Amino acid sequence: MAKIMVVDDDEEFTTLYQKYLTMAGFEAIAENHSSMAMEVANSAQPDLFVLDLMMPEPDGFQLCRLLRTNMNFVRTPIIIVTALNDEDSRVVALGAGANDYLTKPFHIDELKSRINSLLERAK
Repeated sequence: MAKIMVVDDDEEFTTLYQKYLTMAGFEAIAENHSSMAMEVANSAQPDLFVLDLMMPEPDGFQLCRLLRTNMNFVRTPIIIVTALNDEDSRVVALGAGANDYLTKPFHIDELKSRINSLLERAK
């Protein structure tokens, strides 16, 4: 069972993600404090990350870069899920090491499909 770690400062979203991902057959780990994300990631060793961009320090861009500098997560897929739908944010996120970029609102099944696709490619 793949472990998905969701980092979003909005507890409502992380609760929703956790419920959905668990129902979809994943082990879901949620963290609402981006400052704790690296510590949780190092202990949980997730197979994929779902990150929000707009969070207190470190924001999603910084967290993505931090994950990419950690040898444990250099190749771990990262999906950015954000309300920022401008091209600049997308380019910066992908440049920071994200594998995919999904703008809110989205259909929850699209997230599942993208997770499965990235996990398949990461094998």
